[in-house]
Amino acid sequence: MIASDGTNPLLRPVSQRGRLKVYIGMSAGVGKTYRMLEEAHELLAKGVNIQVGFVETHNRAETHALLAGLPVIPRREVYYKGKRLEEFDLNATLLLHPAKVIVDELAHTNVPGSKHAKRYLDVLDLLDNGIDVITAVNIQHIESINAEVERIAGVAITERIPDSFLQRADEVVNIDLTADELIARLREGKIYDSTKVETALRNFFQPDKILQLRELALKEVAGQVERKVEQEVEKPKQLRHEHFLALISSNHQVAAKIIRKTARLANYYHSDWSVLYVQTPNETVDRIPLDKQRHLINNFKLATELGGDVIQAQAAAQKHGIGFLPARILNLERADITEAILQVVKDKQVTTLCIGKPHISIWQVILRTNTFNRLLTALSANDVDLVILS
Repeated sequence: MIASDGTNPLLRPVSQRGRLKVYIGMSAGVGKTYRMLEEAHELLAKGVNIQVGFVETHNRAETHALLAGLPVIPRREVYYKGKRLEEFDLNATLLLHPAKVIVDELAHTNVPGSKHAKRYLDVLDLLDNGIDVITAVNIQHIESINAEVERIAGVAITERIPDSFLQRADEVVNIDLTADELIARLREGKIYDSTKVETALRNFFQPDKILQLRELALKEVAGQVERKVEQEVEKPKQLRHEHFLALISSNHQVAAKIIRKTARLANYYHSDWSVLYVQTPNETVDRIPLDKQRHLINNFKLATELGGDVIQAQAAAQKHGIGFLPARILNLERADITEAILQVVKDKQVTTLCIGKPHISIWQVILRTNTFNRLLTALSANDVDLVILS
């Protein structure tokens, strides 16, 4: 997550950054934008210099009515592929430099040629310049929850924000409705146009799906609140710092699931985490199929985007690892998976090892080499938990 000046906005001194407030909802129509605009009126009445940078009302009458009386920054007009589009005007906002600004549709992808590729990067730019931001996002756009939401809702979501963005937030607020309340709003035409209501009821807006998405949203916000408690409330010194280690193989589909689930566990415990890939002799650069190598690189990138540290273990005689620079190379005398695990557990002070179901290749190798008992004994001696992820 690098800014245009080559620095990481999340690493700048806190005193120089604006404050970030994020409204989270389980789906469209729960009232995130409505609540942001209500808050804007409350702040304006108190004399706060607040501006509406970008709000999408989706033609919802009640929400649109709240724009009346609020100072709105004009949108930037751009033409892309012959179409006239309106985007958030980052430069104008920086020039006006309000104390607070509302920026909706956080996961939006900007038109090519914009200063930043994604709107959440625009928000980081504002924060970096000392402007407080109030924004909103649905849980399906959070990177580590994306796959789970797709499983529940049966809808692929391509626009996502990294979990590290939410970890930057000073305040996270859940906008919650029951399934019955949300469906009632849909039937009343308060979410979509009347022509889309029946289709929505047959697909996304079903009580069982809404209930599961609501649970995800509540868990996400609860995790963020717990993070703030740990950061700002003194805790007993004897509590150990958790560190999760995800053990992956070249099976890209299983590896991606392990990475996402480990990231979620680490986020829940507000801990650091790493990914370990042990390169076997059959997976050296000159032997591994190109498609497997490509998938491995993509999974390494996924891990770093989710905040993990990537470690690639290989035999010392091997000259090259998989070509992905952020991965730290761990040289071993031989491609011994157990040895690699134990070395990383020691180096990283790992508290929990996450591994896939027994059918994956790494597990099979451990069992075949009769070292499983040695691994369990070593993990137990170091007070390391072993979690088998489905």
